[in-house]
Amino acid sequence: MTVTVTKRSATGALTGLALGDALGFPTEFDDVPSILAKYGPWRERDLPEPAIVTDDTQMTLALGRGLRTAAGRGSLGPKRLERPVREEFVDWYRSPENNRAPGTTCLRACCLLSEEDRPWQDASQVGSKGCGANMRVAPIGLIPGLSGEQRAGAAQLQSALTHGHPTALAASDLTAHAVRLLAQGAEPTGLIGMLRSYAYENRTRYHEFWLGDLWTRAEDATPERFIARGWDECLDILERLQSAVRTVSPETDPCLATGEGWIAEEALATGLLCFLLFVDEPLTALRRAACTSGDSDSLACLTGAFAGAHLGADAWPNAWADRIEYRDELLALGALWDA
Repeated sequence: MTVTVTKRSATGALTGLALGDALGFPTEFDDVPSILAKYGPWRERDLPEPAIVTDDTQMTLALGRGLRTAAGRGSLGPKRLERPVREEFVDWYRSPENNRAPGTTCLRACCLLSEEDRPWQDASQVGSKGCGANMRVAPIGLIPGLSGEQRAGAAQLQSALTHGHPTALAASDLTAHAVRLLAQGAEPTGLIGMLRSYAYENRTRYHEFWLGDLWTRAEDATPERFIARGWDECLDILERLQSAVRTVSPETDPCLATGEGWIAEEALATGLLCFLLFVDEPLTALRRAACTSGDSDSLACLTGAFAGAHLGADAWPNAWADRIEYRDELLALGALWDA
């Protein structure tokens, strides 16, 4: 009898995301010398006690709940996805637990989304490409049964509800695609090449079925020009990432190579860099991402999602995983999608 052991990528990715978020929360606004002075050598850093997360994990769970509701109603499409995700985002906005220094873009957009008669495109912040959309998009890459078109459209739509800049859309799409590739067993050594190919293939593809007339809120002449702006910025940062993976010392602040992560394409690239520097050492990858000069919680959040998707749930020691905030809900979603 053959026994097949699954790696439980969804549980691994969601747990890693939250662990990175909690590890990076206390260091988010500090530079590297200050972090080292306060916490000691970065390779020895322990998970804070209690292991409190930020809005990154809260909004990931909001998206996850919305996805679960939408998927339970039938084949995933824009109308079926938009309503429950919008409701979850507004619930997060109104929650007393929304006190973890959330981003201005998310707050402004969710306030507008709370007006039920307002088209979501009118709430979208088309000038913002902050990392708040791609740090929460991992569930799109983890939910089973989606076509490539559904995954791309859903990733961009969930971004557009708050962050409507074309680079935010493209970076969210790429982040979900990366999580999916790793969960399916793609080799990390070829990941950047696969992401670059995906970006080139989709450079002028505007998902009108999912995004409607969002592009008209910007100043581009056509929807193709609108979305190409985002893919071009992502292609530029992926080229920098390709060079950084070959040349950057693990002891050097990764933000110096691929950016501080406050904006979408830099968050994707620097999160990937931390993961790729320590492919088989997931805790070291999280510690490196949390000891950076940039948006440490979001960078470590993305790093944890990539590492967990690749290595599975067993990547994270129980001594850490068992005490992360929202543990039960993370496990429930992970179990649903791993099944």
